[in-house]
Amino acid sequence: MSSETPAPELAETIAELVKTTMGDIRPRLVQAALTGHRAENENLRHEDNFLSDYDLWMHQRYKELLSQVLPSFIYASEEDDPQVIGDDPDPDLCVLVDPLDTSELAVRALHGYTHLMVYSRSLRRPVIAIVGDIFHHVQLYLAFHDHDGSDRAFLITADGDQHPLDSPSNAHLPQALVTNYLMRPTERFRVLAQQEQFLDALSAPGNNGKARGRIGVDFGSISLCHVAAGFTDATMEIAKGFAVWDLSPGHYILHAAGGVTIDLDGNPINLDHGLNTLPEINTTMGTRRKFIAAGNQALAEEIRATIQI
Repeated sequence: MSSETPAPELAETIAELVKTTMGDIRPRLVQAALTGHRAENENLRHEDNFLSDYDLWMHQRYKELLSQVLPSFIYASEEDDPQVIGDDPDPDLCVLVDPLDTSELAVRALHGYTHLMVYSRSLRRPVIAIVGDIFHHVQLYLAFHDHDGSDRAFLITADGDQHPLDSPSNAHLPQALVTNYLMRPTERFRVLAQQEQFLDALSAPGNNGKARGRIGVDFGSISLCHVAAGFTDATMEIAKGFAVWDLSPGHYILHAAGGVTIDLDGNPINLDHGLNTLPEINTTMGTRRKFIAAGNQALAEEIRATIQI
């Protein structure tokens, strides 16, 4: 296994690949929403998750398109067991994919996201991550490991404008917009609603007597990208935990933008996600992680100090 540090040009190529795939799936999702024909499948791998024909189509399409730009890689998709693609039996690069995140909302044309992360097994870290937003003008969030050893993050709009991400929020908790994937009533929303100390701290009035703290709903890796862009101040998962394909692409983008991601004990979450051998990849794909992600360390610690699990 030889080390491969992809150039920024490869990040651009894969970003275009993601954008093309989103363009292909978008009209199909809109049609599904308008007709109510959502093409749901029985999900044998993750029985409590929604699975549609559109998830499976994107899973296959990414595999085909990536094989045209990467000679050999391990394809680690949410929708199948990890597999080696290409002639090299031990390739350096592992491509982690969640083809269609929030697909039960995507088939309603409300929210739909796609995650792709390229991980170097020799470097034991991500080198490219792309999170695509299918229905909104801010369309791509991108991070890559540059030749000089730095990590850089950008967002790209639907008309091609690029904006560097390097100034996440410096807010404190009483002024913060904190998001959570609270859609599932019992296993997620109820856990959040029981966090009275956190909610009281978030609702505390400022010096002018006005309460500025807010709770918002967000989803998967896109929630960490919104923190990276400064659109939100923090996001957290304290109930079920995120799977690696939901957490890791956004985690890398937030890291490259200068934000922080910690576990509930206050430890920084490492960029080595355990995608280094096939057995380790299989284990990692079945592991969930709770976390707090924020634009600054102080806010992450403020949130952690109020959480009671």
